[in-house]
Amino acid sequence: MATEDQAKDELPQVLVLGPPLIFPYLESQFTNRFHFLKPWLSNLSLTQFLTSYTQSTQALLIRGGGTAQLTTAILDCLPSLKLVVTSSVGVDHLYLPELHRRGVAIAHARNVFSEDAADMAVGLLIDVLRKVSAGDRFVRQGLWLTKGHFPSGLKLSGKRIGIVGLGKIGSEVAKRLEGFGCKISYNSRIKKSKAPYSYYSNVYELAANCEVLIICCALTEETYHIINKEVMVALGKDGVIVNIGRGAIIDEKEMIRRLIQGEIGGAGLDVFENEPVIAEEFLNLDNVVLSPHAAAMTYESSMEVCRLVVDNLEAFFSNKPLVSPFVD
Repeated sequence: MATEDQAKDELPQVLVLGPPLIFPYLESQFTNRFHFLKPWLSNLSLTQFLTSYTQSTQALLIRGGGTAQLTTAILDCLPSLKLVVTSSVGVDHLYLPELHRRGVAIAHARNVFSEDAADMAVGLLIDVLRKVSAGDRFVRQGLWLTKGHFPSGLKLSGKRIGIVGLGKIGSEVAKRLEGFGCKISYNSRIKKSKAPYSYYSNVYELAANCEVLIICCALTEETYHIINKEVMVALGKDGVIVNIGRGAIIDEKEMIRRLIQGEIGGAGLDVFENEPVIAEEFLNLDNVVLSPHAAAMTYESSMEVCRLVVDNLEAFFSNKPLVSPFVD
């Protein structure tokens, strides 16, 4: 009769790095389909664990969002790796050139999170403009009774909105804001022939013609700190920045300085340059709304991406095409 360890050894091995937030559910529901290797439970260093247990491992599951980085040093410890599955849409945590060189396939979360991320972008914008979180603090701290007057917010309806990155998420954001009568403009790598919005070939011009910038693009070498001092100056002192992309798309130090000096109106931020560590200055700014990189994660989307991860793994181990391959 096979022991539990022997039964695990007969299952396809999947190395887990991160681990993804969905992993507890994934493990509880699909532990009979895969043998998940969990280095964080070992007393060994990551390198020692990989060298000892993953020499024949072909599949890797990794969490996105900057909490785990797939480096050359890690890849060097995985000589048999053929597939990387990430639970995020973005792939900035993967070393793409090296994965391509090694012939490693990549699967990602595709458009699973698009609607939820768009909902959060609009929610952050409303919060910043109408001072929802600031008003909540005002009431909880008893200031309504002692001070009485709470500063008025700004209306969303009719605002000129600039979307940086009109992919699936950016398009969903635009669709929602159309319902508020907002004037939508965008910047993207290429002009979208079917998009009914004004196109600007660079972010500076977009900012100069908008009151709000919503960051929806991926983090790449080209988009690193693309929201810089010049763009913030163009946006103006009443401008608002919402970021649901990646923290490093914005020059964070410059944004903080301008927020403190009143040279930007406010910001709604779901992502940060060095998350989960964030700059302390943010904590004291009443015109900034902070979210713990949670824009994409609802219960429904978590279950959907879990299913997608499993479908990709099963397709790989069955020599079938990946369900959601990443193509750059």
